[in-house]
Amino acid sequence: IVGGYGEGIYGPEDDITREQMALMLYRYAQYKGYDVSIGESTNLLSYLDFDEISEYAIPAMQWAVGDGVMSGRGEGILAPQGTATRAEAAAMLMRFAENVAE
Repeated sequence: IVGGYGEGIYGPEDDITREQMALMLYRYAQYKGYDVSIGESTNLLSYLDFDEISEYAIPAMQWAVGDGVMSGRGEGILAPQGTATRAEAAAMLMRFAENVAE
């Protein structure tokens, strides 16, 4: 579910980005056998900052946005590199429980 940064670096004290949060939920959903194909056709290009999404996180972000687990911050901004606030993390977990883990 969580693999760290690679090369033996884990970063347990680091803030979590929105794309990292999406990735962890995505991997957990895969682990539990939930349908993560939802959102594969989600067009992230509609967000002004789509080019800030790390390549490794694209499938997870497509799924999270497409399944309603994550939404933008308004004005066409997804903020994938932004720190997930406590409120955002709580909302994502709640939406995950309601939309995915039914």
